[in-house]
Amino acid sequence: MAQTIAPTATGAVTPAPLPLKAIAPWALFVGVLGLVLLYFIGAEQGATSLFSGTEVHEWVHDGRHLLGFPCH
Repeated sequence: MAQTIAPTATGAVTPAPLPLKAIAPWALFVGVLGLVLLYFIGAEQGATSLFSGTEVHEWVHDGRHLLGFPCH
């Protein structure tokens, strides 16, 4: 479904609003992706670790310090 841009009486062009149904799936996807990234950067080590070893910790080590998470 294509949306058009309609001119107003003053000649200014106003964009058509995006419906919530079009934004909601993308907002949910970005939110879940953000939470997964936050988990891996902030909590993926120790007792809550999903993966054994220190590979994930080493990959996100600098991001942990940048975001203020303590790690050693």
